[in-house]
Order: sequence, then structure tokens, then C-alpha cells
Amino acid sequence: MQLAKLDAGRASDLVARFQDVSVLVVGDVMLDRFIVGRVNRISPEAPVPVVHFQSEYYRLGGAANVAHNIVTLGGKPSLVGLIGADAAAETLRTHLTAAGIRINGLIEDRYRPTTEKVRIVTERNQQVARIDRETDGDASGDVKQTLIGRVKSLGRGAKTLLVSDYLKGTVSGTVMKTLLGISRSHGATASIHRPDVPLVVDPKIPHLEYYAGATVITPNHHEAEAATQRSLRSDEDAASAGRMIRRRVKCDAVLITRGEQGMWLAERDVEGSIPAVAREVADVTGAGDTVVATLALALGVGATLTEAAVLANHAAGIVVAKFGPATLTREELVGSFQVSI
Repeated sequence: MQLAKLDAGRASDLVARFQDVSVLVVGDVMLDRFIVGRVNRISPEAPVPVVHFQSEYYRLGGAANVAHNIVTLGGKPSLVGLIGADAAAETLRTHLTAAGIRINGLIEDRYRPTTEKVRIVTERNQQVARIDRETDGDASGDVKQTLIGRVKSLGRGAKTLLVSDYLKGTVSGTVMKTLLGISRSHGATASIHRPDVPLVVDPKIPHLEYYAGATVITPNHHEAEAATQRSLRSDEDAASAGRMIRRRVKCDAVLITRGEQGMWLAERDVEGSIPAVAREVADVTGAGDTVVATLALALGVGATLTEAAVLANHAAGIVVAKFGPATLTREELVGSFQVSI
């Protein structure tokens, strides 16, 4: 079953209201470094390409890219995450500040490096190699207590809560319980199905049980297969997987991102497919960050889950046409509905 389409007028109205919506983003912040060069020959020392250096640049990654997407769509993110006491942390702070994202939620842990992914690419954006600098140990001791305190203080007044989990130590069971408490604390009528403050989670399968009570989680195709131990080849497979994950996690909805097959939304009263809208695909890096950022903003302005998912699908279709972790503007998002009519 295909979900109802979102008309251009309603989409434009929702996106216009993204302006100044406050979103608390909690997760694993990253710095993406790109080293660009030209490849003309293979090394005589080993069967690897020799890359002649031309330039390098940085992009915000992980939860930092989520926050960046929220900013470019008009929202106001508060970002909570862990960094090290190193040069990468300073570069990350500089780029966050330049993007208009406050850095008061970054917590320094001198026992871990700032997560940095170094990609060596050709001038035609073909990736030659990637070097990851990271640790996956959970925050502990004073750092953990500071993290919980920062989540509580910056979560006050947020319209939406968003978790960007990359298994790099920020997101734990305690952090999720703290966020769920904020989600449910704004009214006596709040419940697992209709919290006053929506809680959106970009998940990782080893932490699946942590997300119980979330409004929506967004596993990709491979994560949904891992969670259900079955292949997803059809809409029927996606429907079954969505129901299984909902029951296991005890969340309100599951949005499975399926690449060129679009998305599948499974919630309590509605389920169905959302066809992909991408016209060309350059790089899927960071597309999931764009999806959750758009979802959070849409839910924050009162969109239904179906409306939010359709907006997120259009947003993903725009950023996958760009290279590296990318963002989009409200004008681009609204324009995509005009084109698709």
C-alpha cells in the first residue's frame, strides 16, 4: 500500500513553520575530512593508487551533520555530544560555530579522540580509502554525569528530541531514559504513543532495546534486516519487518529507509510505502542525518508521521545528489514538491 501523497501547498505550509523550531540533538558528533588528489599511476611498492595531493576540506558529520541540516532548514538545534582534547575538536568547534550551531553542549573527554573520518578521494569524487579515528567506549564517571546534566538542561523547551546514534559512546541506556523522561514530562496525558515532545531516533541495532518509548526510529534497509534476521525484498517483507521492530522496541512508529525503493512507514494506525524521489544519486553519505533532521522539524510543527516521512523522503532525494555529508534549504525542499507534481 502506498501512503497518501503530500500536496505542494501543505508541504510549503509545514516547511515555512520550520523557522526557529528548537530541536535537541543528542548523539555522536564527527568531523569528516576530505583529502582530494589526482590518481595517475599505481604504486611500485604495493598494488595501491598513488594520490597526488590537490586540496583538503572539512564537513560536519554524524550528529553534527544532523544539527547542520536543522540549521539550513531554518530550525534551532542544541547539540550534545562527546569530543576529545585534540586538534580535531578545535576544527569541529570552528565549523559548528561558522554554521551557526552552539557548542555549549559539547563535552570534552580527554581519554577519547574526537571522532574523525578521513576520506581520500579523487578529483572526480571517487573514494580511494577511509581512515577512522575513534573509540566506541561509553561515557563514564564525571563525563557521563556531565552528559546527562547537559541533556536535561538543553532539553528544556525543545519542540522535538532527536538521537543520532553511531555507537561512539554518547548514547547509552541512561541517556535514552533521560530523554524519554523529558519527552513524557510536559503533560499528564503524555504516553508512549503520544508524547508531548516527539522523540526521533536514528538507531543502531546493538542499542535497539534502549529506544523503547521513542516516537519513531529510522533503521535503514540493512539495519532492518539485521534486527529481524530476514531479507527485505518486497513491500510485504518491509511491512512484516516494520511490525516486528515496532513490537520489539515498543515505539510508536518505524520508518525503514530503503534507498532506491524509498521508505516504509509502520505506525499503529497507518502503514505503507513512500516511493523514492531521487533523480540522480552521487553519494548517500549522511542521507540518514537529513531524514531525521527533517522528521524532527516536521513533527515539531505538528505534522503527522506520514506527512513528516514524506517530507523526509523528499529531503533525502535532494541530498543524495550531492557529494559527502550534505544539507539542503527550505527552498530546495519546497521546490522538490513543485517538480514532482
